[in-house]
Amino acid sequence: MDNNVTLPSKLYDTDNMDVNTMLDLYKDMLLGRNFEDMCAQMYYRGKMFGFVHLYNGQEAVSTGIIKALDKGDYVCSTYRDHVHALSKGVPPRLVMAELFGKETGCSHGRGGSMHIFSAPHNFLGGFAFIGEGIPVATGAAFQSVYSSQVLNSSDPMSVTACFFGDGTSNNGQFFECLNMAVLWKLPIIFVVENNQWAIGMAHNRSTSLPEIHKKALSFGLPGIEVDGMDVLAVRKVACEAIHRARSGNGPTLIEALTYRFRGHSLADPDELRSRQEKAAWVARDPIKSFKNYLLNNSIVDEQRIQEIDINVKDQINDAIQFALSSPEPEVKDLKRYLFAEDL
Repeated sequence: MDNNVTLPSKLYDTDNMDVNTMLDLYKDMLLGRNFEDMCAQMYYRGKMFGFVHLYNGQEAVSTGIIKALDKGDYVCSTYRDHVHALSKGVPPRLVMAELFGKETGCSHGRGGSMHIFSAPHNFLGGFAFIGEGIPVATGAAFQSVYSSQVLNSSDPMSVTACFFGDGTSNNGQFFECLNMAVLWKLPIIFVVENNQWAIGMAHNRSTSLPEIHKKALSFGLPGIEVDGMDVLAVRKVACEAIHRARSGNGPTLIEALTYRFRGHSLADPDELRSRQEKAAWVARDPIKSFKNYLLNNSIVDEQRIQEIDINVKDQINDAIQFALSSPEPEVKDLKRYLFAEDL
């Protein structure tokens, strides 16, 4: 696909959703965007260290997929994991504290930006190396089948959503795990966040078949392409894939066509992408588009939108204050959390 071409947005399909559900989608996307913008501020003020990869522009994918999951379902992320964690329900306080390296963070300050993890929220973690999380997600999906078929659990089968980028789709783990997932009919959704660039390599220059969803045909699972800038379009295909997985019919590969508005990381000057390309995608901002849809169709009024905006900003400010006031990990606990502790 030509990186300079913008995709026509699919018509919004409310899918019989009520107003509160749509407002939750808007709120979740807005929380992710504001959180990442604050991360950039804190990074440049020296409050965060190491590599920090922001998610700006891709919010419709995280919200559309994860908000369609149940609480007991699993999510496996990449090094661009802050917003995935927020969508899965990890409190902004705990994510921000983790980015500050504080003991109160969801990984007790041991993970930082690229290794956010939360067992209580079934968030399996962010992974620094591309493709590293796909086998982990496949294992999580396998245990769901094992619990159901071997341990005779009466609970509904848990579904795992596995996120990764376009660059990862050329790695061996991707193909091996697609094969296993189909062979064992695992309840997993493989979500390719095709933001058109693998660090500094344009997607259409790095793969012999740019349409990643078509690779599903080789393994016998559905491959779906969706406008990743349209949260309702993403949610619709997610709901279908989740139902398929939970019903025991196996995995789905979803390719969400999206774009990151910032550089690869906050250390990236972002000089490789043209201004024209970036401007074309920014014009299709998923948050602004969905906000206009809600207002233009009289689903909500401007006052309700402003209330959500204020609420989100309050959450971000609270998260910052919590992170700043939280204690650093102590030296005596250096080896803590390496192994499971006795209860």
